[in-house]
Amino acid sequence: MGASGSGKTSMRSIIFSNNPASLTARLGATIDVEQNHVRFLGDLILNLWDCGGQDAFMDSYLTSQRATIFQHVGVLIYVFDVESREMAKDLDYYRDCLEGLRQFSPEAAIFLLVHKMDLIRGDDLKESTLEAKRKELQETSGDLAIEVLGTSIYDESLYKAWSNIVHTLIPNANILSTHLSKFAQACSATEVILFERTTFLVIATSSPEPQSEEQTSKLSNKRYERTSELIKAFKHSCSRVRGEFHSLEMELAEFTAVLDEMTKNTYVLIVVHDPSIETAAIKLNIRMARRKFEELQGDSLISTS
Repeated sequence: MGASGSGKTSMRSIIFSNNPASLTARLGATIDVEQNHVRFLGDLILNLWDCGGQDAFMDSYLTSQRATIFQHVGVLIYVFDVESREMAKDLDYYRDCLEGLRQFSPEAAIFLLVHKMDLIRGDDLKESTLEAKRKELQETSGDLAIEVLGTSIYDESLYKAWSNIVHTLIPNANILSTHLSKFAQACSATEVILFERTTFLVIATSSPEPQSEEQTSKLSNKRYERTSELIKAFKHSCSRVRGEFHSLEMELAEFTAVLDEMTKNTYVLIVVHDPSIETAAIKLNIRMARRKFEELQGDSLISTS
């Protein structure tokens, strides 16, 4: 949900249709509601409703279509243009959406995306602008639990936001994290990250062992979403030359990283700082772990039915 031109369709195009940001300018305005059934993790289906933000459509959603729009909502994603000149109207529509959720889907998670942050110049100004928006939106939301995230289609922030959103829809994400931690220990890895195959959104990550916490702290705090962004861009480049992406190995001075298929629906990234561990050993461990993670993924899908 969100005002017309706030960037909702561009987000969906990048995350779920694998289009680069440079092509989003060609997208037209959304008319009424565009529904997409996205197969995520194999048999887990995400039903995405991209609601047009023109006033006539918004008024219809909140009156005659109210029960249809707000029934059985798992997550409400409301997008605010950071430079909107009609913020008061945006907030009025947002309040009405909250009333719809209270009536029909009171357990829905709420994510508020302050979008087009690339229009704000300077890190300090971005931070202060986002914090001001966060306070304003929390006041508007009252005692409801919300998560406010700044996003842009031109950097990794979009992947961070959508990874957080999707994470709330995976019932056994904590169990996956526990097993990833055990897998990391078996591989003597600093960190292990599990990505969904198509979107390359982060599903789960390992918890660092005490001896690797210092090494983990040296890694960028944006490493997950940057990896998502870079791999999606690389896959798009491969498709342009009719190539296929299968795996990636990097041996650098400070660490080794292996990205490979874990299951038919996921990729795993393993980061190792021990120079004595060969990439062949890492890939062997991945092959040995595949069956277990296929079973865990199956358990996740069963629990959602």
